[in-house]
Amino acid sequence: MASQDFRNKNEEFIRMAKETNPDFFEELKNGQSPEYFVLSCSDSRVSPSVITQLPLGQMFVHRNIANQVVAADESFAASLFFAIRHLKVKKIIIKGHTSCGGVKAAMERNHEKELQKWVSHIQESLPTNFETESMDLDELSKQNVLRQVKKLKKHPIYIKYGQNVEVQGYLFHVESGELERLA
Repeated sequence: MASQDFRNKNEEFIRMAKETNPDFFEELKNGQSPEYFVLSCSDSRVSPSVITQLPLGQMFVHRNIANQVVAADESFAASLFFAIRHLKVKKIIIKGHTSCGGVKAAMERNHEKELQKWVSHIQESLPTNFETESMDLDELSKQNVLRQVKKLKKHPIYIKYGQNVEVQGYLFHVESGELERLA
């Protein structure tokens, strides 16, 4: 997409938002109070706000490759803390997807130096017997989401501040657009 196309899409967004609600941007300026904190994969095909069609201000989103909950990830910890303590979100959503490149890299034991540390986190989240059980990529992506839900519930920030915040896991099916609830 050329930079002019990027700008044109923005102008179209502004026009549509104002048609729906003339005060939309003035309301956004007043702050946010999202219901959801979403941990999603960085994949360009699975943008949480696009696939749910929720308007701006409804989701506080953190994205990384293969939607990982890593206790040592300062960016994720800060996002989780801010969402729970300051935004007072009501639900935490872990959203993975089929055909996940991060899960595939872990499954195929990718050894690229620049990816290795992150891929190792993903590998730790895969079932230890995935090769012997002949799990395909989409089943591993599903297992990854379920594992991240468990890891989130053990995260120090969640334990200290988020015990009353519901955690849900979803798998987005890129081949159909369906959002499947897993947990």
